[in-house]
Amino acid sequence: MTDTLLDVVRGYIDSRTAADGMALAPIAGLTIIRALQPSGLDHAITRPLVCLVLQGRKRVMMGTDIFTFGAGDSLLITADVPTVSQITEASGEAPYISLVIDLDPALLTELMEEMKAVPVTDAAPIRIEPTDTEVAEAVLRLMRLLGRPASAAVLHASLMRELHYWLLAGRHGPAISRLGWPDGHAQRIARAVTVLRTEFHRPLPVERLAGVAGMSVSSFHQHFRKQTSLTPLQFQKQLRLIEARRLMLGEGASASSAAFSVGYESVSQFSREYRRLFGLPPARDASVAC
Repeated sequence: MTDTLLDVVRGYIDSRTAADGMALAPIAGLTIIRALQPSGLDHAITRPLVCLVLQGRKRVMMGTDIFTFGAGDSLLITADVPTVSQITEASGEAPYISLVIDLDPALLTELMEEMKAVPVTDAAPIRIEPTDTEVAEAVLRLMRLLGRPASAAVLHASLMRELHYWLLAGRHGPAISRLGWPDGHAQRIARAVTVLRTEFHRPLPVERLAGVAGMSVSSFHQHFRKQTSLTPLQFQKQLRLIEARRLMLGEGASASSAAFSVGYESVSQFSREYRRLFGLPPARDASVAC
């Protein structure tokens, strides 16, 4: 099944992807990624997702934990966590190819109620497992819709529901289940994360974030760090720095312009924190973009 899925994905991207191997987002909730060579380090605060690797290899780091995976494996991320990723095996003859599926907590909640599933509250936010056959088959059916827009409009929702069902019923089920626990800690922290992602450039008092999560300040701090591995302030800082880097590399912004755009009042503080996260001064990235 994996070989068949790889063939379908290859056929799709060979006719539609530019030579630089940019990522594609053909339908909602599904992204195709192709890389023609090993990559540098990519810093991100990743949303809950499952990534099916069809060809090549990749490494993801969260803190001191390192996860290495390749063709036939699925990477599961069940929380908004800071990651550093790197494609380690890719070439023009055998590109790195993966499919990324966004996890829908509302859909998981609905399915868990129907399945009478019991949530697991203490699962690690990142894990690697072999891809379940049923999951690969559901994704294959999704891929086959890409050239048929009229069919995709009708069948997309039901196929995404089926895919989430098989993820819950398979190897990743216990870890994914915490995302679908109504008003559980994962969903409460997710509400605060939504505010952080939307308003990261503004001052955000922790009392406001705790209120959004429906928790006391002390409980919010505890559960936020347990779920994301960061404090709320560290989380906001990384969002700012990652966006600043995107502005410099992707839009040619200067270091000072990027710093002020993401909410910094001091360029020198921005430069110190940027170097601490990325290992080089922001002016270096700004000059590369130019």
